[in-house]
Amino acid sequence: QVHLAESGGGSVQSGGSLRLSCAASGSTDNLTCMAWFRQVPGHEREAVAAIYGDTGRTYHAASVRGRVTISQDSAAKMMHLDIHTLKPEDTAMYYCTADAMECWFGGGHYWGVGTQVTVSS
Repeated sequence: QVHLAESGGGSVQSGGSLRLSCAASGSTDNLTCMAWFRQVPGHEREAVAAIYGDTGRTYHAASVRGRVTISQDSAAKMMHLDIHTLKPEDTAMYYCTADAMECWFGGGHYWGVGTQVTVSS
C-alpha cells in the first residue's frame, strides 16, 4: 500500500509562485510514475504534469507548459511541482497520484487527498 500526502497549497496573488510537494510512504519501491492532477468543482480532473522515475521523462499540460517544473527526490520519496506566474484559472484542488506503471493518462492507482490552490486577481 502507498500513502501520498500533498502540501504547499494556499492563497496567492496572480503572478505569484508556489511549490507543491507530495510525500510518498509505504510500499514505494515499485512506483514508476508520479503526477499532479487538479480539479475545479463541477469539472473533470485535469492532468497537470507527470514524471517517470526510471527515465526522468516528464509531461506537462499545455495550459501550464512553461510555467511549471516537476521534480522528484527519490531518496526522500518526494515529488515537487513548482508553479510560476500563477493565474486565477490555476485555482483548483491539486492532487498527487502515483503508480507502478502509468499515471499520466487518467492518473495512477494511488491518490492523495489534495491541497487547495487559490489564485486571486
